[in-house]
Amino acid sequence: MSLPLVISPLQLSTAQAHSKILVIDLSSRENYLQGHIPGAIHMDPARLLRGSGDIANKIPQPEQISSLFGELGLTADQQVVVYDDQMGPWAGRMIWTLHSVGHRNCSFLNGHLPAWINAGFVIESTENKAIPSHYPVTSEPGYLADIAYITDHLRDTNHIVLDVRSAAEFSGEKVINAKRGGHIPGAVNYEWTRALVSTDYPELRPAEDIRAELAALGVTPDKTVITHCQTHRRSGLSYLFTKHLGFDKVRCYDGSWFEWGNREDTPVEP
Repeated sequence: MSLPLVISPLQLSTAQAHSKILVIDLSSRENYLQGHIPGAIHMDPARLLRGSGDIANKIPQPEQISSLFGELGLTADQQVVVYDDQMGPWAGRMIWTLHSVGHRNCSFLNGHLPAWINAGFVIESTENKAIPSHYPVTSEPGYLADIAYITDHLRDTNHIVLDVRSAAEFSGEKVINAKRGGHIPGAVNYEWTRALVSTDYPELRPAEDIRAELAALGVTPDKTVITHCQTHRRSGLSYLFTKHLGFDKVRCYDGSWFEWGNREDTPVEP
């Protein structure tokens, strides 16, 4: 069964009644044990990070992804639905990770667990265990941007850098774990929470509203969008919502500002 990229609680409930869906809860373990969607498997979102090297927030190596997906019991044709307790960044990064190895049957639960509960569906506190599988992966091109790729396209009008950090981070007024503040030359700023109804109600706003705001910044579907934040957590959501809007060419800079802002050879604008 194939579901849209962004689904409602009702769509998930209906799908669960007719086919086996792998629901992945990317919340904290404490929150997962307090209550989750029936059948959901817990996953530590830190597994979406490489966890080693100078830039530990980069995408895991293929063998790490293969091991993770095998532990989750994922199979090649299985429909996956993800949600988190952070308003969407981890769930969005999970979607990007799945896409980057060719797994297209995946969906983002709009509104996460609060929306599920508000829709009147039950939750459970039982810890569910996956039946391990074998899931070999091969990285696909077109999903990742590194320093070399960005540098090569800084003056390319067919590319645009979408920085979803706060305005203070973008301007350099606020610097987090970096030697330098500011932004990549030519980047535009769209703080990630603008795509949500509110921080208390973390559903995506209407697609046409987000699309119009991005277009006003020059972020349009005809361009290749390179999105990033500080560690490619928040920009997990911007990957998700641009794909939801129909953007075909979206790359994520997983090194993000933690890498760019700590180097001496990368150009920076205030």
